[in-house]
Amino acid sequence: MAQRMPRELAVKLKLPFVGEISGNWAPQQAERKAAWELYVELSTRISVVPLGRDEGLARGALSSLYTIFGSTREILRKYGPETSPPKGRDAITFGRLALTVLTVLRPVTAYWHPRLEAWEVKRAKDVGPIDHENAWDRIEELREALETVRQGLQDVAEALADVANAGPLTPDSRLLGKLRKERGGGVSA
Repeated sequence: MAQRMPRELAVKLKLPFVGEISGNWAPQQAERKAAWELYVELSTRISVVPLGRDEGLARGALSSLYTIFGSTREILRKYGPETSPPKGRDAITFGRLALTVLTVLRPVTAYWHPRLEAWEVKRAKDVGPIDHENAWDRIEELREALETVRQGLQDVAEALADVANAGPLTPDSRLLGKLRKERGGGVSA
């Protein structure tokens, strides 16, 4: 039996650099398909996963965020004007929400990419990338900016999942527990 898709969803998001977005969204079929595609993009990147101190480079997170620009443009081109049907100036549509995501990402990527790059070129050959990045006097500031964006994008991803009528794309905690044991980290509750 097919799941019934809700006709209209209440959306309330608080996004960095944008503020609160709220209203009802009555998505059309093209918006639901586009929502699924952007949801997959956001959910499978560092964009909605916390970046642990020793779990990767902030450079990788910034680069991953930057690729969302291309993916979003591609999704908007693929589904066309149906992603932003004329519903009124303040109506929530996939197209408007997708462009809002880029509005959230743009200041972070534009500000931090060149600053981090200026630090990266100073790395000595005998210093590893993680050690060098962690020695930067602005790394905590960058990590805070990434976390702020992550929290906002996580809310967007949840709204997109609702529109696509999809369950959460999260790793199975049973498998993660097994993986932690194999790595010697024990199982956390």
